[in-house]
Amino acid sequence: MSRELQSREQGWSLTEVLTVLAITGLLAALAWPSYQTMAARVQARSATSEIASELRLARQLAMARRERLRVIFDQEGRTISLRPAGVEAILHVYHYADKGVIVEEPTAGPELLFYPSGRSATPTTIRVRDSQGRETTFTVSITGRVSIS
Repeated sequence: MSRELQSREQGWSLTEVLTVLAITGLLAALAWPSYQTMAARVQARSATSEIASELRLARQLAMARRERLRVIFDQEGRTISLRPAGVEAILHVYHYADKGVIVEEPTAGPELLFYPSGRSATPTTIRVRDSQGRETTFTVSITGRVSIS
């Protein structure tokens, strides 16, 4: 009976535990670059959607408030701010500095203007690059429509 009890109490040897840990560490090391790439892609996609939402918000606010609204792209501060035209008040600021993306200056300049009708003063294109070099393009048409391509 003591022999059966002794065989049940035996555990894993140190060699077996170290082997399992080594295999687990190797698999984690192999998976890490793929995980980083995937995380950067997800974060950039999220930032891209948020920037498009900011532009759509600006258009909606211009129509709801029945006033011209400026969207200002600050390259140095890495922000996008929404302000009423002719007033220095700030309605909303979006910070993208920690999002892992670079927003290039819009083709029409660092400031967009939405009219109370929802139309844009000038059509423009905005490029967003992520840390992996992938680029997404926004287009704001003269009608104020924001599209991602």
